[in-house]
Amino acid sequence: MYYNDILETIGNTPLVKLNKTVESLPCLVLAKVETTNPGNSVKDRMALKMVLDAEADGRLKPGGTIVEGTSGNTGMGLAIVGVIKGYKCIFVTTDKQSKEKVDALKAVGAEVIVCPTDVDPKDARSYYSVSKRLGDEIPNAWYVNQYDNPSNSLAHYESTGPEIWEQTEGKITHFVVGVGTGGTISGVGRYLKEKNPDIQCWGIDTYGSIFKKMHETGEFDEKEIYPYITEGIGEDILPENVNFDMIDHFEKVTDKDGLLWQRKLAREEGILVGNSAGSAVKGILQCAHMLKPTDVVVVLFHDHATRYMGKAFNDEWMKERGFLDSTPKTAEDMISSHSHLPMLTVTDTDYVKVAFDLMEKHQISQLPVVNAEGEFVGSINDHHLLSQLLKNSALAESTVTEVMQPSFPMVDASTPVDQVSVLINKDNPTVLVKELSGTIHILTKYDLIGALCG
Repeated sequence: MYYNDILETIGNTPLVKLNKTVESLPCLVLAKVETTNPGNSVKDRMALKMVLDAEADGRLKPGGTIVEGTSGNTGMGLAIVGVIKGYKCIFVTTDKQSKEKVDALKAVGAEVIVCPTDVDPKDARSYYSVSKRLGDEIPNAWYVNQYDNPSNSLAHYESTGPEIWEQTEGKITHFVVGVGTGGTISGVGRYLKEKNPDIQCWGIDTYGSIFKKMHETGEFDEKEIYPYITEGIGEDILPENVNFDMIDHFEKVTDKDGLLWQRKLAREEGILVGNSAGSAVKGILQCAHMLKPTDVVVVLFHDHATRYMGKAFNDEWMKERGFLDSTPKTAEDMISSHSHLPMLTVTDTDYVKVAFDLMEKHQISQLPVVNAEGEFVGSINDHHLLSQLLKNSALAESTVTEVMQPSFPMVDASTPVDQVSVLINKDNPTVLVKELSGTIHILTKYDLIGALCG
């Protein structure tokens, strides 16, 4: 058996039981993992549906141009459809989106225009306004408008909802998903509630978005709107695809928690997914008091982690924004800035002048000494070496063995900072750090000072 083209592989994604990340919950939690779609996201479903419907009613004509404002995933779905069907694609996105998303769109031949995030939706510079304007100005162009396009929600009513119902054998009690355009929760929710009106649909929102308050009060409160980091969920507008009648509860999750739980899913479940998945799992945990042992919760994971490697999975990016503790806790943390560099050593049979020249060339004050077998047998430092040379200049032509001091202490990479600090003192300015791989690094008093000073 084979598929005629990549579009035929859209849908029929797996349902996977979550374990460690939700072990505190009383019920079964299943993840609908949409990363197996060809564009690695749930958006492939509605991208194909929107194109097919636009072709059917004449909005999209042969040789036309697809124009859309997208956070990246819808664009990828549309771009793949465009490749197969012969359409040019122009996508408008925001500067908040990851570089990986932009690069992925360009990889499949799309033109990408980046607009500022922190502007009013009605501002001429916003990605909503720019995409709509391009759709009007470009000859033979079709502006998709996923936010208000009914085919978005219909795609999930026709495919995602039925799949979940069949995969759970109708036992699902809760459907949980991050809400952006609203198409997924509204379409899936409509199908599931037709099957069983008691099924609860929970939307995951982010701080800086209008959904939760509007759902609960009916008020569009502009004071709720402010910039946030989480990608793919939340809005500062109300898309027509958001059907509040299908949504029973909204739960807000912070940027930090969404990012941290995104990382947890990778490290504890082996599931590499995006921001919205981390937010969704954290949202379920926040609602633990609303669940009982007989419940069957299905949470939808929108997209793949490859879209976020430069952000959520980049420790430095996370630390810069205060999402990870930047205070070193172990010896490994303290040498992280230079652990990629090879460690300099001298052998016990080298001449002293060789050691001195090496320290002068690299502007270092101490060196470990190894023997022919690579074992650490001693150390030298510039202060001791200089004092020895002042007493006897002929030592410059002697071997390192004659002037070396005891070897530096060695610790495992996981050794806590406080234990390392005890070993570093006036007489011993350095320790050696051994990684699990066996690689040895040098940790100096300056590494320790930098750690303690933050």
